Amino acid sequence: MTAADPSPIPWPTIGWVVSWYASNIGVLLLNKYLLTNYGFKYPIFLTLCHMTACSVLSYVAIALMKVTPMQSVRSKVQLAKIAGLSVVFCFSVVCGNVSLRYLPVSFNQAVGATTPFFTAVLAFLMIKKREEWVTYSTLIPVVAGVIIASGGEPSFQLFGFIMCVTATAARAFKSVLQQILLSSDGEKLNSMNLLLYMAPIAVICLLPATILMEKNVVGITLDLARKDIKLIWYLLFNSSLAYFVNLTNFLVTKHTSALTLQVLGNAKGAVAVVVSIMIFKNPVSFMGMIGYGLTVVGVILYSEAKKRYTVKN
Repeated sequence: MTAADPSPIPWPTIGWVVSWYASNIGVLLLNKYLLTNYGFKYPIFLTLCHMTACSVLSYVAIALMKVTPMQSVRSKVQLAKIAGLSVVFCFSVVCGNVSLRYLPVSFNQAVGATTPFFTAVLAFLMIKKREEWVTYSTLIPVVAGVIIASGGEPSFQLFGFIMCVTATAARAFKSVLQQILLSSDGEKLNSMNLLLYMAPIAVICLLPATILMEKNVVGITLDLARKDIKLIWYLLFNSSLAYFVNLTNFLVTKHTSALTLQVLGNAKGAVAVVVSIMIFKNPVSFMGMIGYGLTVVGVILYSEAKKRYTVKN
């Protein structure tokens, strides 16, 4: 097949990409709706619901539906490493959900787009991984864009911003930590199996945190549900979507490539911003749009620089 006659993209692959976009943007918007518009102010409990659904549905998908072969944990040391990753993963999700209580989805996504910056910095500090200067230079517009967007954000809230930056840094930290802890061939797990083991550990961590920090949240939720039964359906649907984000992410990667997933992810962020503004009608300034646009351009340039560096070496 020549470059002038490219292979058509299979319809199942297009379907998985659309499903990934829908589930990813859907869970983000529903989180925002529940935590802000609906007034369900319990981000830790919401994360606990997500992780419980991921625990159950991961087992169903792998053990019963055979979506991917089950990989076993081979030692207590490997389990301890997975537990460490789970704590960081759990922390990032909680911080992300907390930030949605205070920030619009559009600004949340702008800050989240700086993940490559944190990943590059942490990779250098933790594993001494160096990139070419061209690659590092592309991170300048990534950070500059968020600074500009922050200054022009009408709904800027400092605590929400700190939580969003913390969530973004924690996601990058988890990515680098995973490279360190599960680097040997015998310890590597695909994303679905990793979630299968991480999610129950996250539930164990979140349960006492919920009890201590969001007192009587179950009773409050039941009281709210008696007044509006839709809350239960919102939580069930939202939690299921949280799992399908991971499932469709895995299937898109399987049917395309990690690089394609990165490109699609950049576009997904922009789509999420547009959809959230249309739904929630949050005010967006011209400087905010310029800042977010600059960040997205920086992320695209970073991806291209990484790709060329990899090909070159």
